[in-house]
Amino acid sequence: MTDRTILVAGTWDTKNDELSFITQVIRSQGGRVVRMDVSVLGDPALPVDVTKHQVAEAGGSSIDAAIATEDENAAMQIMASGAAAIAAQLHAKGRIDGVIVLGGTMGTDLALDLCAALPLGVPKYVVSTVSFSPMIPPERLAPDIQMILWSGGLYGLNSVCRAALSQAAGAVLGAARAVEKPRRDKPLVGMTSFGKTVLRYMVALKPALEERGYEVAVFHATGMGGRAFESLAAEGAFAAVMDFAPQEVGNHLHGSAISAGPDRMTAAGRAGVPQIVSMGCYDLIDLVGWQPLPAHLQDRPAHAHNRLLTSVIMSPDERREMARVICERLAGARGPVVFLMPTQGGNEWDRPGGPLSDPEGLAAFCAAMRHHCPPNLQLVELDAHINDPAFAEAALSVVDGWRSAGVLPA
Repeated sequence: MTDRTILVAGTWDTKNDELSFITQVIRSQGGRVVRMDVSVLGDPALPVDVTKHQVAEAGGSSIDAAIATEDENAAMQIMASGAAAIAAQLHAKGRIDGVIVLGGTMGTDLALDLCAALPLGVPKYVVSTVSFSPMIPPERLAPDIQMILWSGGLYGLNSVCRAALSQAAGAVLGAARAVEKPRRDKPLVGMTSFGKTVLRYMVALKPALEERGYEVAVFHATGMGGRAFESLAAEGAFAAVMDFAPQEVGNHLHGSAISAGPDRMTAAGRAGVPQIVSMGCYDLIDLVGWQPLPAHLQDRPAHAHNRLLTSVIMSPDERREMARVICERLAGARGPVVFLMPTQGGNEWDRPGGPLSDPEGLAAFCAAMRHHCPPNLQLVELDAHINDPAFAEAALSVVDGWRSAGVLPA
């Protein structure tokens, strides 16, 4: 098979042997390769398909200017910008089907920008000496990026690093051949949620929306799920969104590592996508379960969901701030926005008598939503819990109204 082409990117002046080995493996499996050099000081041992000069120019500069900075960080940011732009262009023209980038910290920094420039569904592999490191902030990770540790290969080839490099080369080519890219034959509704033990609305909503002719994608709002949701919303992939689990907004406000970044709950609004929003788990701060709770949160009621994830409840004042921030982010929406506010609670654990029940905090959030509600937001109060059938019925009523009005395709 010679039906898939992989972009192989890295500093070909210093990593020629490793990048050439990756190229050899891909070609030996029948794939094609486009080689991109992101070096600054040196030159590759053999000709490449995309030169460092082309990369620097695509980054709005030149190799001479990058060298003149006398700062390797500034120089590599020029190359990162250019590499990302060229990768996006190559994919848009159908010239590449996947990408693999090799590097240490410098190469990984560049790789994150390059991968983020490619759409969801394009195989993206980073072979790095710092794979899975806490140095890498979640907000810089493309939603479907794959990483493999470049073990024992910082300087030169050996049997240890060949095992990692060959796996990655085979993986990206196999992924490019096997990937079933997202279809666009039905209008897509994006929904955020958590598992059925805490939020249940998707159980009723998904089949009901499918009966109406929509495809439904439910995103697990635990950081990377929200990143994927925002990425697709920015691309205009959704006909509508049901952003019912805004917990990642609060996580980011409180400095949790379980974050979808500072722009959560903004992409759909910027793109003019119709939004139905709610308060699923709005009152919880998710924290990494295997780490000690921060000192200021240790006296809070908490739920240890598993060894990876622990949630603590917000104070009434923190819930008021959460409401203010949600309203602030929705205020800039260019499309219609409805906020469904179930006044009896936003997750299964906060029901009366439940382990995380806090009527005062719930009332504080609802009052703050009323106070901060911007003119473009339609606030619909429901005398129900978010897991009651009435909530799903209210969401479907909004959808059906939009369909009748021509806001959504019927």
